[in-house]
Amino acid sequence: MRAAINQKLIEMGERERLKELLRAKLIECGWKDQLKAHCKDVIKEKGLEHVTVEDLVAEITPKGRALVPDSVKKELLQRIRAFLAQHSTL
Repeated sequence: MRAAINQKLIEMGERERLKELLRAKLIECGWKDQLKAHCKDVIKEKGLEHVTVEDLVAEITPKGRALVPDSVKKELLQRIRAFLAQHSTL
């Protein structure tokens, strides 16, 4: 079911619109700046020479997910539900 929904979102161009909305909302609420600051802290703590991109991603991903405001999550979920209601032939 998840694959079918994702495919429909891609086909209709809704997935790209949702990604743009998410990007804008995260910038608007300061999420991007918070995560950028966290990245700088991790690099300072471990030293630039000792941090790989993979290490940095592994370190910041949990915090990044936790910092997404509930209001942003709810809005995206509402948009997805509205899309599915309009295209209920899945």
